[in-house]
Amino acid sequence: MTSHRNIILAALLLIFTVEAAAQSLSRVERKARLDSALAARYYRTPYDTNYVVRPEGKLTLKVRFNQTGNTFHAKGTVNDIYSEADLETSHKTTVSIGASYRGLSAAVAINPAKMSGAYKDYEFNLNYYSSRLSLDLSYQRSESLAGDITGDRGDQCLESGEATLKVLNIAGYYTFNHRRFSYPAAFTQSYIQRRSAGSWLAGISYQGGSIKTTDELKMRNPNAPDIRIYIGHLGIGGGYGYNLVLGQKWLFHLSLLPTFVVYNRNNMTVNDERKEAQHMRFNMIFNERAAIVYNFSPRYFAGVTAVVNNSVFKDDNVTVNQNKWRARAFFGLRL
Repeated sequence: MTSHRNIILAALLLIFTVEAAAQSLSRVERKARLDSALAARYYRTPYDTNYVVRPEGKLTLKVRFNQTGNTFHAKGTVNDIYSEADLETSHKTTVSIGASYRGLSAAVAINPAKMSGAYKDYEFNLNYYSSRLSLDLSYQRSESLAGDITGDRGDQCLESGEATLKVLNIAGYYTFNHRRFSYPAAFTQSYIQRRSAGSWLAGISYQGGSIKTTDELKMRNPNAPDIRIYIGHLGIGGGYGYNLVLGQKWLFHLSLLPTFVVYNRNNMTVNDERKEAQHMRFNMIFNERAAIVYNFSPRYFAGVTAVVNNSVFKDDNVTVNQNKWRARAFFGLRL
């Protein structure tokens, strides 16, 4: 009887062991199939591989240091009174850690000033780069806009908290020489530019937002007017970008896309009295990108990038210039 029990127990253990091994093998097979599918997708390239290739390795890790800022400059004569304003928001500084496995990416960012309560603005940035299409999008809501206002009525200072800024910038690009010229090689390092190449670009730009004075300005200066300025501009244009490769280690990128505004809607409300802006004589949005990438080896790389949106609006009396920028330094490791 004991012998029969031992035989049954051994049979049950064998069944469970075989089943567990089969399940483990099934998980390994599913993982292998998934990895094979991701690898096939990853190495299926739209580029001419004499110019642009995928880097070797499954996993890429990056540490990035980011800083953004926004400045406004305006000058002109309204009602025979000349004034000039130089304003800017607080800079946003973040540190982020990102990982990319076979083209699937995730990242987490930390803003030390935000965590300590020193930075209270809100800002969202989205950048997308592919072989043909690229997109830069940024939205900022800020109460840190501050600076000097000078003119015929004397010098004044706009302090942080006395005005609310909301601004949206969008720039979309189409790359014509998309087989040989790569934006991702310069800005995401998901490709490697092997030989120098350039491309003509077509693009569209939008800039819209508002500036509104707050109650804090009224508290400090009861005679200050209630002001709300609204702008909306849509532009189309073309430009050129170039990736210069030196010594198989250095990549230098520079691109410029000026767009001419074909539609605008601007107005200003002062003490509940709305005024439509005059027709602009010169109205353009400029989009610039620059990058330097250095590959220490096939595994290690580092670099810096910059994305800038400039706008220039000018009529018979007033000139307004805005500069929205984002700078980044990074170090990466491929495994």
